[in-house]
Amino acid sequence: MFDAATTALVRAVLDEVCESVLQREIGPRSHVASKILEAATRGEVSQDELTQVGRGALWPAPAMMWR
Repeated sequence: MFDAATTALVRAVLDEVCESVLQREIGPRSHVASKILEAATRGEVSQDELTQVGRGALWPAPAMMWR
């Protein structure tokens, strides 16, 4: 789907955006990953764009609204 550089960027952005989310919290991480992948598929492939999308998706992520 993506070239190696884009895949590495998407992974790095996901890790950066979700650094405050526990690894076991799969719902929020999956939601953020989905939004980042959607943006990358639309052609938004700069680190700044993907980070902004990821941070926007993180709060409030659906599974975290029950806290």
